[in-house]
Amino acid sequence: MVKIGMMIGDRYEILEKIGTGGMSDVYKAKCHKLNRYVAVKVLKQEFSENENFVSKFRIEAQAAASLMHPNIVNVYDVGAENDIYYIVMELVEGITLKKYIERKARLSYKEAVSIAIQVSMGIEAAHNNHIIHRDIKPQNIIISREGKVKVTDFGIAKAATSNTITSNVMGSVHYTSPEQARGGYSDEKSDIYSLGVTLFEMLTGRVPFNGETTVAIAIKHIQEEMVSPKEFVPEIPGSVEAIVLKCCQKSPDRRYQNMAEVIADLKQSLISPDEDFVVARDMDEEASTRTISEEEMAQIKRKARRQDAYEEQMRLSSQYTRPPQEEEYYEDEEYYEEDEYDGGDGRMEKVTVVLAILAGVVICAIILVLVGRIFGVMNRDDIGSKIDTSAEESSGVMQPEGTTPPPEGGSSVLTVHMVDVLGWDVEDAKKEMVRIGLVPEVTAVESDTYEKNKVISTDIAVGAEVEVNSTVVLTVSAGTEAKNVPEVTGLTYEEAYSKITAEGFLVNRLESYSAAVEKGRVINQNPLGGEPAASGATVTLSVSLGLEDGKVLMPNLIGGDQLEAEEWIHEKGMILQSIGEEYSDTIAEGLVCYQNFSAGTPLDPGTPIVFKISLGRDPAAGITYKCTNVSIEAPTISEAPDYSSGSDVHVTLVTDAGKVLMDVTTSSFPLPVNVYGITSQWGTITLTYTSTVNGVSESKSVQRRIEFVPE
Repeated sequence: MVKIGMMIGDRYEILEKIGTGGMSDVYKAKCHKLNRYVAVKVLKQEFSENENFVSKFRIEAQAAASLMHPNIVNVYDVGAENDIYYIVMELVEGITLKKYIERKARLSYKEAVSIAIQVSMGIEAAHNNHIIHRDIKPQNIIISREGKVKVTDFGIAKAATSNTITSNVMGSVHYTSPEQARGGYSDEKSDIYSLGVTLFEMLTGRVPFNGETTVAIAIKHIQEEMVSPKEFVPEIPGSVEAIVLKCCQKSPDRRYQNMAEVIADLKQSLISPDEDFVVARDMDEEASTRTISEEEMAQIKRKARRQDAYEEQMRLSSQYTRPPQEEEYYEDEEYYEEDEYDGGDGRMEKVTVVLAILAGVVICAIILVLVGRIFGVMNRDDIGSKIDTSAEESSGVMQPEGTTPPPEGGSSVLTVHMVDVLGWDVEDAKKEMVRIGLVPEVTAVESDTYEKNKVISTDIAVGAEVEVNSTVVLTVSAGTEAKNVPEVTGLTYEEAYSKITAEGFLVNRLESYSAAVEKGRVINQNPLGGEPAASGATVTLSVSLGLEDGKVLMPNLIGGDQLEAEEWIHEKGMILQSIGEEYSDTIAEGLVCYQNFSAGTPLDPGTPIVFKISLGRDPAAGITYKCTNVSIEAPTISEAPDYSSGSDVHVTLVTDAGKVLMDVTTSSFPLPVNVYGITSQWGTITLTYTSTVNGVSESKSVQRRIEFVPE
């Protein structure tokens, strides 16, 4: 069982739950090896012993782990530990596209198209890796706080070994393609259909097909023509309307054939929204509306019954275990495959029907209890308790969820079991305490382990039975008061230790040899002096051990004579490898101007030493060049066919040594150049201009080499 604060895989610290679904829970965690926050998707405990569920979970991980793209929620790791099966994913802080649409009612066509482009690029990356998502919908699209759009939940994705794959998955019925609804094949064009429905919803704030049952909606996808989004929002441009309708053609052959085509038209719609550029594909016999056969209808109904029953089962199983969340970043709607639930003898279908009946019975029982409490039909004696209802009513407290009635003939004290709120936000924890009938009391303490306003502990143990209206003390993190770390570099260790601990920090000592820093003094520190850190944080000090035993420091031989250099080499047991000569502008002739180790470098005896003697100033070094009576011409037709005469051109002239001789913008040519005292023989002329084609502007450059002449 996953708990807040536990470590998974020796690196992932579970911090808080951020989402839940039918099969799995999603937690925010910290990866201590890479020092980053991640999302950890954990298979629910009740499914970890089921081979089918575990297999499905692993398939999802394998499918998603092969994808790395800016518009896909990336998978970092997958593992299993003590019957905990988990997938480590990129943590995306934000909201689902579904909730974004609900908040804004509908999106402008420009915003909708921009989001669709990013979604399409993520889907295209999956298709290029032979992976079909098969459940594209706003719930599986996340918009980060930075505005980045990412596709997630490849839970029903399958790797495609050919152009088509057989699909027994209905997916989410409001977004499912006709071929998926019929139980036929699904390929890249099935994802394109679902993308079209998603774009329709962004533009209009509604889905194109709705109904009272999943079967009714599925039939509409197969038989009814798609309504134009312009009927709901007339101001939608014609090109965007055409893109939606082409994506949502009944026949896959009449849709876009790949995501590259979709992306190209979406981008063009932003440039020319009212232009008629969307090309319709030729009709075929599959394009017309067709009647569903009895066999297809029976198949659709069977899948819909299994889906509805399974969703109700998942809803009931997680109804009272999910903590309240402000935002649900991962909406993990699970999927159902016939080969997993339909044995050859139909046993799994029977099991599913039984589960659905049981779920119905449970719901009816809950309704009867609630009705009985409201209208006084059922009293405490009806369920075997002797609770004084008048006392309960006078106190203003109804029987909370999860309370335990007293035994027959016993005391009329009502009790509840304490729930685990460790790591919860304090406001959510308080609401949960009130919900189960306890009175929360909050106390705050400093903590560098828990984020501010997170519950650290409770004075009542999890699972303990306590009386209703008892007070529970929630100990909450007040965060830590940040202080600036003292600067101690260069101090003795004793001085540094006293200075740091006086400010409430801890000290970690490391030692290393240093030729530059005296033994016993601080070489460097982490955090640096002046940086803020939480009270009680550890400051690491690297303390000098001085020069390593047997080492010799390289002196500065430059500027000395050759004899002195040779004497030092022989005295310290070094090897004179070679003596060279070279010109020098700064060192006088006959003196050392080069050594192969810098001064202060620790060396072992026997190290080969190279030094060079100055020949004085290079006689050729005084040559200078000029660029006079030279005219720079405008870009020619051969150099720049798309250059327009009279347009502004940015002109630069830079020597090979990096000196800028000219930097101007002009439309007048030829451009005269008269420069003296150039130290390089060659230079480069760069002419930068703007080319505009079909309304799109692009910066282009032309380069020319130029040779300067001696002065």
